[in-house]
Amino acid sequence: MSGIIGIYSKDHRDISKIMYYGLYALQHRGQESAGIAVNNNGYIDYYKDLGLAYEVFSKEVLNRLRGNIGIGHVRYSNESETTTINAEPLVVGYKQGALALAYDGSLVNFLELREDMQDKGVIFQSSIDTEVIANLIARYHKDDIEQAIIKAVRDIKGSYVLVIMTNDRLIGVRDPYGLKPLCIGKLGNDYILSSETCAFDTIGAKFVRDVEPGEMVVIIDGEIKSVRTKEAEAKNICLFEIIYFARPDSKLDGKSIYLLRREAGRNLAKECPADGDIVISAPDSGTVAAIGYAEESGIPYDEGLIKNRYVGRTFIQPTQELREQGVRIKLNVLKENVEGKRVIIVDDSIVRGTTMTRIIEMLKNAGAKEVHVRISAPPVKYPCHLGMHTPKKESLVAASKTVEEIKETIGADSLCYLSLEGLLEAAGREEIYCTGCFSGNYPVEKENK
Repeated sequence: MSGIIGIYSKDHRDISKIMYYGLYALQHRGQESAGIAVNNNGYIDYYKDLGLAYEVFSKEVLNRLRGNIGIGHVRYSNESETTTINAEPLVVGYKQGALALAYDGSLVNFLELREDMQDKGVIFQSSIDTEVIANLIARYHKDDIEQAIIKAVRDIKGSYVLVIMTNDRLIGVRDPYGLKPLCIGKLGNDYILSSETCAFDTIGAKFVRDVEPGEMVVIIDGEIKSVRTKEAEAKNICLFEIIYFARPDSKLDGKSIYLLRREAGRNLAKECPADGDIVISAPDSGTVAAIGYAEESGIPYDEGLIKNRYVGRTFIQPTQELREQGVRIKLNVLKENVEGKRVIIVDDSIVRGTTMTRIIEMLKNAGAKEVHVRISAPPVKYPCHLGMHTPKKESLVAASKTVEEIKETIGADSLCYLSLEGLLEAAGREEIYCTGCFSGNYPVEKENK
């Protein structure tokens, strides 16, 4: 899971500070590392390190990164991959010149491709999918970089969006299922590629359109063109991306995340009523659904948990110990609002159960009479191999326990999940979503990763 951004400035303005604010807006997509690469008259300069964007980039670094084409990246990784060498953008030199790549997704044939390359003498510096893709592009690049990228992506399987920078162009690529998001914006005469539209709002750009599944967009000489890399498959936009990962002020493939989550909350109230005095949310990803639940149920919504805004997401912390520490310092109960009340708490998901268990304990310690948990999505039963990096099946609480058993495990007075039908109805009844983590049905089957 990553956030990526790319900018091509026709007016040759220095873009590193604009990209920095864009990465700031995408910080929710990755908290382990951040990086920016820029093209300065044919020379690629870059800086990347572990940490949040504001920790990685000082004013001095941003002033050094001068150029009119650039790409940026924020990354979530598992524990073993959290190293500086795995931070992106990946900058490589090869026979035809230099490339910088930023990537979001997961290749199901990564090991097969990597082992084949290693058998042929290719040396790898990192453990990331991006380096495999860079090697494929270098292998195929004879005269035309665009044809090299098309050939490279035809060799890879899985979920991916790529933003690639050469010495004269910016290129964006989206997988044929549209599993991962990528959109196009414009700031004056400058073109921008971003994982989410919220980055456009932050830097004052206007949304143009989404990159289509199986499409490559090429920006050169201030103009943009579209090239087909693969035939588009049936759309399979990641549904977990919409219920949890994306910012509520973003739009993905024309869908308002805010309106979708609020409608899911309304459907949740219809399917899972509860006798309560107050509706609260598990901030922040459960807040919009909680508002919808309160509107539909007629039970007042209010704050019950105050979030420390300087703590990141606990689900995407790479170790269990860090997740538990994150919960302890992330949330505090507003005792005045919950004491003596029957509390309905709405969240978007229960993955491992760690966070919700501690929240319920905190609410009851603060005097809540009852705590009823309502989840605005179905149980997460299957691990994702397409870039969401949900944990292994044995760590998913819903994979081995019934709803009643989960209720007992987390200490709730009642527990109810929104049905898959109710969630899809909130999303517009369109069959354009990957529901693999709920149903086990993935558009691309796992091979070796």
